[in-house]
Amino acid sequence: MSILQALDSYYHRLEGVAEPGWSPEKFGFCIVLGPDGNVIDVEDKRDLSGKKPAIKTYIVPASFPRPGVTPRAFFLWDKTAFALGVTKSKQVDGWERSDKQHAAFLELHTERLAGQTDDGLIALRLFLEQWYPERFDGAPFRPDMLDANIMFRIDGDRNLLHERPAARSLVQRYAATEEAEEGEGTFCLISGDRGPVARLHPTIKGVEGAQTAGAALVSFNLDAFTSLGKTQGDNAPTGQSAAFRYGAALNHLLTRDGSNRIRRPIGDATVVFWADASDAKAAEAADAWFGAALDHDINDEAEAAKVRIELEALAKGKRLSDVRETIAPGTRFHVLGLSPNAARLSVRYWLTDYLDEFAQRVAQHHADLKIEPAPFGWGAAPSVNRLLARATALQEKFENIPPLLAGEVMRAILSGGRYPQSLLAAAIIRLRAGDDPLSGWHVAVIRAVLSRDYRFHFQKEDVPVSLAPDEPNKAYQLGRLFAVLETAQRMALGRVNASIRDRYFGAASATPASVFPLLLRGAQNHLAKLRKAGKGGWIEKEIEDILDKLTLDLPRAFPLAEQGRFAVGYYHQRKDQFRVRPEAAAELDAADQTEEGE
Repeated sequence: MSILQALDSYYHRLEGVAEPGWSPEKFGFCIVLGPDGNVIDVEDKRDLSGKKPAIKTYIVPASFPRPGVTPRAFFLWDKTAFALGVTKSKQVDGWERSDKQHAAFLELHTERLAGQTDDGLIALRLFLEQWYPERFDGAPFRPDMLDANIMFRIDGDRNLLHERPAARSLVQRYAATEEAEEGEGTFCLISGDRGPVARLHPTIKGVEGAQTAGAALVSFNLDAFTSLGKTQGDNAPTGQSAAFRYGAALNHLLTRDGSNRIRRPIGDATVVFWADASDAKAAEAADAWFGAALDHDINDEAEAAKVRIELEALAKGKRLSDVRETIAPGTRFHVLGLSPNAARLSVRYWLTDYLDEFAQRVAQHHADLKIEPAPFGWGAAPSVNRLLARATALQEKFENIPPLLAGEVMRAILSGGRYPQSLLAAAIIRLRAGDDPLSGWHVAVIRAVLSRDYRFHFQKEDVPVSLAPDEPNKAYQLGRLFAVLETAQRMALGRVNASIRDRYFGAASATPASVFPLLLRGAQNHLAKLRKAGKGGWIEKEIEDILDKLTLDLPRAFPLAEQGRFAVGYYHQRKDQFRVRPEAAAELDAADQTEEGE
């Protein structure tokens, strides 16, 4: 099923969504008119409950794309540039006239309101006949109205002007007339019905980073994008009704803080998702599970334990519908990632499958990430965004997540395919740049990439989940050795300005032959100091045990995968070496305190 077909099908299951001829738009103000067209008041329609006024959404006569230089006005509402003929001045504070736009608004309404007998429509016509932009300087108009969307209401009527029965009838009549004027048309690629083709496709709003006025998912504006001499919408024949439906459905999904979108973009992609289910409750349950699985960081211990049990069951092959009774078996599910591209949208990924399949892939993703001990602040199932920010982004900022990498990681998670090798590279680059490997986030990502590569036969060896002293891999053992040498330095010298990890971690993991001889020579001084103090005997034994597992010829260079295993070995050794040696941990604490005292 194509994206547009799935969205068209979803529209038919929605309640409270805009009907053909109408669209949801964001508004700030409403002008209250008297029966004679005089302005009674200006109502602030924004949500004023928060620290800053927030604009609210209303269903109004449909908007449409306005390309080119010829102004085209919306019916019964528009920006102040059209409705009032005033816009923010580009040169100084205040406003300037927008005569061409206001003339288009006046012409449209003069034509459509002629002969109307409804009191509200008459009041709007009279208002426009007597309005001139300079009146904006007086009360009740205010500067923050400039360039906001404006609608109208008649004094004494609780309904907005466009909600009056006569106005609604007029909107529907002109919508039907415009469609009939298009002629018989051709076959629609979405529905298969014959009818007028949408020349311009709907404007999609709500994609992070895209133009605030909206962007096009389907558009043709250059000869290079066309075929067989066709222009604009004829290159992808979509009926006007079907185009409206898919646009309305997608705009509904993209509603900010809606239940069908991931709150923060993953990379540069705004992600929406929805279930194909005839039962509304089953669809809501499916959407809620998916949103929680990819977008929520669960740190509450009781909830985390519950989620872990569920994910482990899914990873072992159980169906989600068996684990959660509220989810119907055989539920189809769709995931769409959209990225901004100037005035258009790029489809970063489009995935559709049974929700049970998606659930098992998400569970396998978390199983691949498993590392012991768990990273600091890990919780039960970290969101994709948090994982990428902690392991791949500069300063751990969400906006610094590499966008292409984020898209490929999301695709790998939801398709169950191989993680991109750029994910492994990004995590190792951050470690070489100075990120703390003991946070565990980078190591978890590294293990996930290598473990999945092993399962797909791209690697010959798996990666241990927890400390494995007998692991035959040389890079893993060298990571362990590096951790022990660092501990020897700390126990001998206490806290220092630059430890061997600060100075040599990247070089030791990439070119061990050139670094470890130097480190081992330096360690002899540390060990001698510890022997004199009667401490750290276990460190020498640990070094000997690790060296016994290594051949004398150290590798000159490690490829990326082996650098990852080095980091895993380092993490395991550092986190586990004091677990069974509480007395050694006390010695290390004493060394740190002594150094600070000096």
